Amino acid sequence: MSIRIALDERPEFYTNLDFIKGRVILGLTRAEQVGNIVVKLEGESVTALQVPAYNGDLSSRPPPGSMPGPPGSVVSENHKILYKVLQIFPDEYHSSSSNPYGAFPLQPGEHEFPFKFKVPINNACSDPDAMSKLGGLGGLGGFGSGGGLFGMGGVRVMDGTKQLGLRHVTKTLPPSLTGYPMEAEVRYYIKVTVQRPGILKENWRYQIGYKFLPMEPPRPARTGQEAYASRPFTFRPRSPAPQALSKKKSSFFFGRQDRASATENGDSGLDSPGPVTVTAPSIEMSARLPYPSVLTCNQPIPLRLIAKKLAESPEQLNLVSFQMDLIGITEVRSHNIYNRKMNRWVVASNTDLNIPLTSGPNAPVGSELVLPDTMWKERPLPNTVAPSFVTCNLSRRYEVELKLGICWGKAKSGFINNNAQTIHLPLHFAVVEVYSGITPPAELVEAARNSRPGRATLTIPPRLPPRVNSTPSSPVQSQGRGQSSAQAQAQRPAVPHRPAHDPLYPPQLQPGQTAAPYDDAPPSYDEAVAENMAGPFDGLQSRPAYSGVTNENAPSQMPAEKR
Repeated sequence: MSIRIALDERPEFYTNLDFIKGRVILGLTRAEQVGNIVVKLEGESVTALQVPAYNGDLSSRPPPGSMPGPPGSVVSENHKILYKVLQIFPDEYHSSSSNPYGAFPLQPGEHEFPFKFKVPINNACSDPDAMSKLGGLGGLGGFGSGGGLFGMGGVRVMDGTKQLGLRHVTKTLPPSLTGYPMEAEVRYYIKVTVQRPGILKENWRYQIGYKFLPMEPPRPARTGQEAYASRPFTFRPRSPAPQALSKKKSSFFFGRQDRASATENGDSGLDSPGPVTVTAPSIEMSARLPYPSVLTCNQPIPLRLIAKKLAESPEQLNLVSFQMDLIGITEVRSHNIYNRKMNRWVVASNTDLNIPLTSGPNAPVGSELVLPDTMWKERPLPNTVAPSFVTCNLSRRYEVELKLGICWGKAKSGFINNNAQTIHLPLHFAVVEVYSGITPPAELVEAARNSRPGRATLTIPPRLPPRVNSTPSSPVQSQGRGQSSAQAQAQRPAVPHRPAHDPLYPPQLQPGQTAAPYDDAPPSYDEAVAENMAGPFDGLQSRPAYSGVTNENAPSQMPAEKR
């Protein structure tokens, strides 16, 4: 017996609205009775953190709230961000024949069963209605309604009720992410289960992993504004120039007779000019990015570097070194325990520069000089950089840091120049977004503009019904209250008509409440996706490179008992 999953036209990674098509190839050496064959499309966001211990020190105080376990123990949180189930056998032909044993014979040989999935936009764990229909609550008409011990003809499916006790957010599916062993990872799988009826017969299972990179949200309109990070600096004044030696300098060959003749003539052998002072230069370096600051995977950073002269000085300053780093900050959460991980990518670095920072010694104060972008325009972001994302228990954001080496004087390599002054100015961008570079289809963006606001999280409380005043009041008070309520209703803006709620996202109703409350959640273009909408890679653009996961088929690096 052998099981293989062959994907048709498998790309380097999949994205939202892509069709994952393939075949399950089952090789049999003898006839087998098979109940059904089920293919699952899964995605998991798993985190595991250690419960901190408190020894009385304020620096080691645990976070507020009850701890999910004893100190020192490891607690995990697993979110099924993607879960789709498809039964590929028995098909209509086999189902049409009556079989009292609930199984169908497969003859020896090789059998192929095609399957096809469409990758959604949002994570699935945030949908309470869909999660409640999986596994444990089979009577509600979900996958569990197919009968059998495990709810689907003997095939075990996920118990979605376990997801209802966790905190969720409705966001775009996160990218595949590893690199934090025993702490956090995001993985995607295709799993197949061959159910074999019988008490002493175990089911056959097989799985393969695949990479996933989400499409980017609609980009904000270009405003022409720029976000900038600037830092001025004034060099310290140099000490007065040393007095120059006269033409008759004292040397090893300066004899006694020469010294005597110099003394008779009143010459001490040294010229005595007055001290020479030079005005110290002052400069301001500023780095600028388009606002909002959005970077794109596999593309250079759209940076502008500007030098501004601040003091009247003929001295020249030079840029002698340049380094640009991208800092990734990953927030890991497991229940109410948090941890922060930092990654750093060196995008561009050069330590052998000599770029003037002013147009000349006679440049006026306040003049600006835009430095050439040859240092970074040919340096795209590494393909290991994942786009910014937010999911239920994991998030990633970015910062950009620059280090500029500025020298007053000539700093020659291999020689010591005591008169040269070199400083390193840091420039920092604290809020930077990184997009995947996969633009959504135009139909999706248009549907987002015309769609109703969607539920952002599951923690939005329903709107309370109006309070009814049952206390009797006098006619005068009633009249006054009637006037005040009429004035309040006249001042209150009219509530627009709300469309009927989506059955996949049912509103939360209070006991005895019949009308669905309207949640003022931010609009979500993800919920406006139609099943017949084409994906982003329908021949219009090529897929960029992404290797956020070194090996998608490698074993999980999370704790074994928590997987």
